[in-house]
Amino acid sequence: MLCPKCQSRMSKAAFQSVEVDRCEGCGGLWFDILEHEDLKKLKGAERALDTGSPDLGREMNQIRRIDCPVCRTGMVSLHVPDQPHIVVEQCAVCHGVFMDAGEFRDFVHRTPLDLLRDLFADEEA
Repeated sequence: MLCPKCQSRMSKAAFQSVEVDRCEGCGGLWFDILEHEDLKKLKGAERALDTGSPDLGREMNQIRRIDCPVCRTGMVSLHVPDQPHIVVEQCAVCHGVFMDAGEFRDFVHRTPLDLLRDLFADEEA
């Protein structure tokens, strides 16, 4: 499988019983349907799997028009609902998710800033 962002080879990376694909170039991660949600619940998964540079991840996050590495259909950029500062790409056909380097670590950890965003969003509603 090739990375949908930088076209480098993706290799298998596993944590406990869950296996994902990690880009050897940019460090992005490919999750099959709901794997990112399953891994979010496993302590230490983010450190073991999301080993790429967050700086490079932010740079690669600017690339939004990508094709699914599994079924080759165009992917959709989505904001993570409770963390709208995180933008991931999801396939509407196979429901796989691509996260740039650093995004899975951010996805797993809710920061005080995330909590403040939620608080202010509730007040504005």
